[in-house]
Amino acid sequence: MTEKSLCPLKFLAKTFGGKWKLSILCILADGQSRRYSAIKRRLGDNITKTITNTMLAKSLRELEADGMINRKEYDEKILHVEYSLTERGKRALPMLTAAAEWAVNEMNFEKLNPRCENCYSK
Repeated sequence: MTEKSLCPLKFLAKTFGGKWKLSILCILADGQSRRYSAIKRRLGDNITKTITNTMLAKSLRELEADGMINRKEYDEKILHVEYSLTERGKRALPMLTAAAEWAVNEMNFEKLNPRCENCYSK
């Protein structure tokens, strides 16, 4: 086994693991660029969960380092940053959609109520 060998599931977990990364990708899945503050606001929609600035910045940096999102700075009167999915991030969407569909089916089977304002609505 070479040093570059890695279990595909471990690679998947490294890329998408963590409490916030999947939610961030779901927010960006509609193809719109979003400012940091808009992402933070959407993640804070659920009263039981809030994300700190430190954790959001860390999650965004990791997604950018993994090639999943773009970070674009706008040097206007007020400097701001926007995030969007890269081509690699867009290629992950069908897999993430399939995983979400699996989760919905399992949640329905267990009589749980699937609901997400960010990425899933029926």
